[in-house]
Amino acid sequence: MILSTTPQIEGKQITQYHGIVTGEVIAGINFVKDAFAGLRDFFGGRSRTYEKELIAAKEDALAELTARAEKLGANAVVGIDLDFEVVGNSMLMVIATGTAITVA
Repeated sequence: MILSTTPQIEGKQITQYHGIVTGEVIAGINFVKDAFAGLRDFFGGRSRTYEKELIAAKEDALAELTARAEKLGANAVVGIDLDFEVVGNSMLMVIATGTAITVA
């Protein structure tokens, strides 16, 4: 599966459009991680805890997007957009959206 943020894939011809696909993930951050991240924010520096959660949520959203594209018979997804939001006080939402296509 080819994943791209661009509207087309260089050197490939789009032969079929299958429609819009999405992958959504809402990940909870637990109290202990929140506490350590808060200390990191207070003393300065990067919050590796949140970075790891963010990376995992992004990868999960892209995996879900890929699975949905494969179910439609696509071999690529173009125009991928990633949106990141905080829901409530301790939930991270990642949405990946793109167009499932077949390329030759």
